[in-house]
Amino acid sequence: MTRNKTNRKSGLTRREFIGAASSIPAFTIVPRHVLGGPGYTAPSDTLNLALIGAGGHGAFLINEILGQSKSMSKDLGGVNVVAVCDVDKERAGETTVRKHSSFTATNHAGFKRFPEARRYNDFRRLFDWEEKNIDAAVVATPDHMHIPASVMAMKMGKHVYCEKPLGQNIHEVRIAAEVAREHGVATQMGIGNHSSETFRRVVELIRAGTIGEVREVHAWCDQNWGDRDRPKGTPPVPKHLNWDLWLGPAPHRPYHPAYHPLAWRDFWDFGNGRLGDIGIHVIDLPFWALDLKHPTTVEAEGPPVNSEGTPGWIKATWTFPARGDLPPVRMTWYHGGRRPELLKETNLPDWPIAVLFVGSDGMLITEIEVVPPRFELYPKEKFAGVEPPPQTIPRSVGHAREWIEACKTGSPTTTNFDYSGPLTESVLLGNVAYRAGQKLQWDAENLKATNCPEADQFIRRENRNGWTL
Repeated sequence: MTRNKTNRKSGLTRREFIGAASSIPAFTIVPRHVLGGPGYTAPSDTLNLALIGAGGHGAFLINEILGQSKSMSKDLGGVNVVAVCDVDKERAGETTVRKHSSFTATNHAGFKRFPEARRYNDFRRLFDWEEKNIDAAVVATPDHMHIPASVMAMKMGKHVYCEKPLGQNIHEVRIAAEVAREHGVATQMGIGNHSSETFRRVVELIRAGTIGEVREVHAWCDQNWGDRDRPKGTPPVPKHLNWDLWLGPAPHRPYHPAYHPLAWRDFWDFGNGRLGDIGIHVIDLPFWALDLKHPTTVEAEGPPVNSEGTPGWIKATWTFPARGDLPPVRMTWYHGGRRPELLKETNLPDWPIAVLFVGSDGMLITEIEVVPPRFELYPKEKFAGVEPPPQTIPRSVGHAREWIEACKTGSPTTTNFDYSGPLTESVLLGNVAYRAGQKLQWDAENLKATNCPEADQFIRRENRNGWTL
């Protein structure tokens, strides 16, 4: 692989010198035609990866990255995992079974799956040694570690695939997009539905005016995780877990199994609840189809605000300005069993996770939960036999594969940080409005709620010492 330039001076660091005896053997770069035929992958074409977050979702995600899941048609080849990082040695070495409504997957976590890769529990130490030995990083940690790991990698010229949502707060998400742009690296946020054929066809239908002018969108998710108070008690930290590293930039909290490994999304310090999780997947579709970027206002309602835990339900509404010939849009999100009133007034399906476009000539509803997603046009009798518009968005090679090819060739990705940054900012702004308790007038350029200075505390936070971006 051709390395991106970095500002680091040549020579071994102290940690590199100490760890040299156990380092991955260096490759000699030899042209492909000298050593083999079409199936041979020369070392110079190999993408050396670091996996940051090796257990849980990281174990599932690496199947996608390597092209070894049921959703991929073939092994990508030329991808080599040379370093694996996780703060929990036990979780990083386990085998899990992930069950979905449409598939069941058995996943081996990183320490178990890549026994020859170098192991770390602190990604900062990983990048110290691996600066000259990796080309790219896959970040599959809890939300609050996404940006610190991604920004450090990008500043060293490494390509980054980061799970959704891009960050824990709006300010750090903006920084990540700026750093990606400055260093010219290949980026992708992990929202796999974006690469589905269904999403592409829906975007084409909306853009072709099939349901007319769209000024109203509704998106929802049944699930109601959240409504947790800070856990009581201070049980001992398990020996296999480095709790201080797990906390990273977040405020110090005593260890409790209520946080790790599964429920951290229910706490503001580490996640953003159901809106920050599934909301990214769902709102991505109208964001893409309607060419949305930054809202001008946002308001939200839900149960009484808990300073520690995310809400079990929320209703958030964004207004987006006109974009060229496209009219203003009002978009509303619901989770925790809430639904738009429109569903009660029509015969639309009551799907558990969905997005509904309301146009001047009809409606289009897409179900997100199934794999692959599906959609329907309403009224059905009006759209019976409607001819689909010409295909204008090429079929995806696969969400992870887009990124792998971008790392190797410079080809574009569809959820790069220039796209996924504003998407994540907008989604997280719904939580900011809920926590601030009032409708926000939003100045996207300056990341300010102009009418509510109290919102600043939810837009950005000061990281703990040692974790500044």
